[in-house]
Amino acid sequence: MKIGVIGTGYVGLVQGVILAQFGLNVICVDNNEEKIKNLNNGIVPIYEPGLEDLMVKNIQEKRIEFTTDIKKAVLESEVLFIAVGTPPADDGSADLRYVLEVANSIGEYMEDSKVVVNKSTVPVGTGHLVRETIQNKLNQREKKLDFDVVSNPEFLREGKAVNDCLRPDRVIIGTESKKAEEMMKKVYNVLYINETPFVFTNIETAEMIKYASNAFLAVKISFINEMALLAEKVGADIQKIAKAMGQDGRISPKFLHAGPGYGGSCFPKDTKAIAEIGKKNNEELLVIEAAIKANKKQKQKMIEKVTTNMGNIEGKVIAVLGLSFKPETDDMRDAPALDIIKGLIKNGAKIKTYCPQGMKESKWRLEEYKESIEYSENEYKAVTGADATVIVTEWNQFRGMNLRKMKELMKDNYLFDLRNIHGKNPEVRSLFKYYAVGRK
Repeated sequence: MKIGVIGTGYVGLVQGVILAQFGLNVICVDNNEEKIKNLNNGIVPIYEPGLEDLMVKNIQEKRIEFTTDIKKAVLESEVLFIAVGTPPADDGSADLRYVLEVANSIGEYMEDSKVVVNKSTVPVGTGHLVRETIQNKLNQREKKLDFDVVSNPEFLREGKAVNDCLRPDRVIIGTESKKAEEMMKKVYNVLYINETPFVFTNIETAEMIKYASNAFLAVKISFINEMALLAEKVGADIQKIAKAMGQDGRISPKFLHAGPGYGGSCFPKDTKAIAEIGKKNNEELLVIEAAIKANKKQKQKMIEKVTTNMGNIEGKVIAVLGLSFKPETDDMRDAPALDIIKGLIKNGAKIKTYCPQGMKESKWRLEEYKESIEYSENEYKAVTGADATVIVTEWNQFRGMNLRKMKELMKDNYLFDLRNIHGKNPEVRSLFKYYAVGRK
């Protein structure tokens, strides 16, 4: 079986490599020539633990190739995965232009039966829109060809995407065709025979499962963050609150970690998209809309935490540790660090920062603030001469920092631990003016 994966962004690249690892022959397509050249040379454009080794292995074993030729992929593949971006439009809805461009190309080049799989995160109804787009192109060509459209949403966690693909919690297959269902069982045969849970449903349900899952997790994060804000004011400890809540089997401890707010490629985009879907269907999603507002508020509260406790920060040097939205990724999309750094600079601060993987992307995302930002070679260089340190992302190396050395290097001793990673260290409060989230 030969598989085409169109789009070599985060989802498409991981999906393509793992399908090759499952023993399938995979053609990955992208219109970025430089990226394709690098991929064929074994250079991965994103930071994702374990991905590069698997990719190089499958290139050497000739199970995966990368090309800019979408026609080749369409002609040679039995199954075509659409894995292009669906960025938010101005109103928050998903922009489907790239998905529909791919669908149009499939209709233009296909010469035999295909199974077309939506892997991109798309709103309800996109499967039928893809089908219509392909069929319209076939009609223009006066071609009568059978094809099926499948919704197969991804549930990858950045930093753990390889394992999530190899050992998923579940696989969702949305289709109205028994033939396509059987084809997808063959695609995922390694998982199917190992009794990974599969959910077979219609296309609309599969499309909504993805949004519903991400929206629920975003709501959970916003909820615990609001509890943290209240806990600070009443003298409660959010970490103990979250631990006790998580011991209730109905709740679970996952995503109950108070912090500076959620970010990344999924939660901000998908919550806005499903809220917009609700509006278009005359159904206001109040809980999700509240989570979006609460997340925006949480980031502002982190800025206020610094400015309120330090007073006037005009001319102060503040070290920011961690830029990516979470550890083990270089993804800066909607990262809390972006809002926090901008807010601190607008209040007159100078920033010194370090992140193991996020600095390259941060430099262009914060280009307009570059005169106020100094990028450091490690965490200790970043805190040297700083009036305050703000820990935004909980990379493990920040957990293991020598706090005494850190204090000696700093000019003043303010420490804002926005991930509560040092809260259990008994010496942190004797060394620093220490401020956590949701606890004293």
